[in-house]
Amino acid sequence: MTGSAPPESSLRRAPDPAYARRVIGLGVAAALLALPRIAPATVAEQRARLPPPAECDDPITGTWKAHTYRAEREQWTEWTLILRRSEDDKERLVGEIINHSWYGGAELTAPPTCEHTRAHWVVSTDAEGYVTNGDIHVQGLGEWRLDEAVCGPGPGGYNLDHFSGALEHSLHEFQSVNNDGGVSVNEPTVFRRVLCLTGGDQPRVDLKPPPPFSPPPRGCELW
Repeated sequence: MTGSAPPESSLRRAPDPAYARRVIGLGVAAALLALPRIAPATVAEQRARLPPPAECDDPITGTWKAHTYRAEREQWTEWTLILRRSEDDKERLVGEIINHSWYGGAELTAPPTCEHTRAHWVVSTDAEGYVTNGDIHVQGLGEWRLDEAVCGPGPGGYNLDHFSGALEHSLHEFQSVNNDGGVSVNEPTVFRRVLCLTGGDQPRVDLKPPPPFSPPPRGCELW
């Protein structure tokens, strides 16, 4: 005689806690990989493109420079950030953000001729910001300006930049990320101050090899 099949409930295996932890851990790891991260190689390359810093009396005011490359768009940008302190509130910053961009491969670190790029322009905005607990926040303000369309018509639109991050006095760096509400999401942008507000010849500082870029990416412990 053929025996009857066991109840369905008796065929179910008890949950394996170790397996569940592995599945959850893999899911968390995948989520972390999808988050924007600070790329050490990108930061080192940015630093290598910048001139030596200027030694200034004020730790924040002056002209700051950054030089970034967005590989997925083949877009170079030389950033100029001019910062002054507000006369009414010394913790409040006012100034200007200048974006000098062109398209080209990774080898075109300097602006090429129009035969070698599909677009090359200069855009600027007024800027405001503040300093809190050693961090700087600077964002574009009001309407953006197309200062020069060197090649092509220039951008059809422009999202206002918002730079935020730590001021590293020993490196003369503003270690920022840019969030513009568009393609820039926590995009590492390393500014170095190259001119004081006084202008003219200014003392330069020789930098030692810098430590890792700060702030570090957020992480999560896996078990």
